[in-house]
Amino acid sequence: MTMQELKVASDRIGVIIGKGGATRKAIEEKAEVAITIDSTEGLVTIEGEDAVGVLRATEVVRALGRGFSPERAFRLFDDEDILLDIIDLSNVADTPQKMNRIRGRIIGRDGKARGQIENMTQTSISIYGKTVGIIGLPEPVQTARKGIEMLVEGSDHANVFAFLDRRKKEAKEDLISYYY
Repeated sequence: MTMQELKVASDRIGVIIGKGGATRKAIEEKAEVAITIDSTEGLVTIEGEDAVGVLRATEVVRALGRGFSPERAFRLFDDEDILLDIIDLSNVADTPQKMNRIRGRIIGRDGKARGQIENMTQTSISIYGKTVGIIGLPEPVQTARKGIEMLVEGSDHANVFAFLDRRKKEAKEDLISYYY
């Protein structure tokens, strides 16, 4: 029996449970695990016979806890190569004003910057609290992370998108040369 415990913000417990327990039930079925939720403590316990299933379910719950919708978090079940990467912004923003400015740079006006990064890297991105979560395949996640780090460090959006565009073209060329 494998067991994982994780702490989740109280405002995300409802998302993990889902309407009528639907999200929790879906995770339990897909990963063949049992989930116990202590909503007063924000503690989620995941247990199962299959260690891989427990780890997958834990990643999905972590993703839900970091602001992803169930649809986006469930991508982690689609392919064993898909992963969740979490960037902690608390070390770069020491005041609430700085944190808001950094989050604003990553999100962009009307969510355009975030959407652009997602489209260019085929990843899903969630900005929640003091973290940025990225779901996708390893290389695109790495590229998205680098783009986000560039924005955090103050790079122009145009430079970040040019970098992402170059990486996208390189990835395409790598794929072509792999097959030919």
